[in-house]
Amino acid sequence: MNENFNQFVPNVHFELVPIKDLVSNQDYQRSLSMAHVKKAVENFDLNQINPIKVSRRNGVNYVFNGQHTAEIVVMASGSRETPVWCMIYDYLEYTEEADIFANQMTNVKPLQAYEIFNASCEAGSSKELMIKGLVESYDLRITSKTIPGGICAVGALISIFDRYGYETLDRVLHLTVITWEGEQKSFSANMMNGVARLIYAYGAELKDNIFKEKLSEISIKEICKIAKERRTGSLGYAEAMLIFYSKRMKNAPHWKKLYENKKSKTAEVMPIGSSDNDGSDSSTNNSRFTSDDNSGIQAG
Repeated sequence: MNENFNQFVPNVHFELVPIKDLVSNQDYQRSLSMAHVKKAVENFDLNQINPIKVSRRNGVNYVFNGQHTAEIVVMASGSRETPVWCMIYDYLEYTEEADIFANQMTNVKPLQAYEIFNASCEAGSSKELMIKGLVESYDLRITSKTIPGGICAVGALISIFDRYGYETLDRVLHLTVITWEGEQKSFSANMMNGVARLIYAYGAELKDNIFKEKLSEISIKEICKIAKERRTGSLGYAEAMLIFYSKRMKNAPHWKKLYENKKSKTAEVMPIGSSDNDGSDSSTNNSRFTSDDNSGIQAG
């Protein structure tokens, strides 16, 4: 190799090392997340396994990037005798390992939701292709930038599909298009998730023609304003839209239905004139699934 390039090539070598011979009890390591390990095993893909970074000090193989990868392979294979490819550094001190661990993600550009979605479509993923086809059936497209006829909130599309199903996502897009006629802000995550909450809560009781008639008279700006006054997130948007939908309606939808699947220790904020008081938005994400490298399942 040209000596001019040596400064850009790590002085390492690769070995297949049985997992039982790896150690990852260093103080700088984070706690092992078995939830992460179990989730990865459920979707185990051999091609997503990254080499484990190992510092060989005094004959001991210290893992400084990839302890979760090792445990995923152990659980998937059922044995700690299973070997994994290791990128071995023979010259690192303990402090250098800790420094590499602390800064390993500093210059890594995370994959954006659109990039993952687009790659999944190219890979032939049936779910992403179904969502893409549905969006395009409304003369819309999924984009990474805010443009007319584009939907940037790809995470919301996937969430609605996963949580409520294809038909609900179809109806969300239908109601959004006929009501706000493609206005860009109507395709925000909170707006679409808010509509999805209403559809899920009320089903056929929510009339598309009435929704269009009443909500089309209300600007997205006004809906956002009311939503933020009530609560954060998509439930606030669902409440705001329900207020306008129910206005001057004799047999208005029962507010309690919006919260029937919610568990809460606090009371709901209800519209003026309503006596119902039940539930709240408890949709928090406690997932600790992380990755040390966007190209694989490794997590240090």
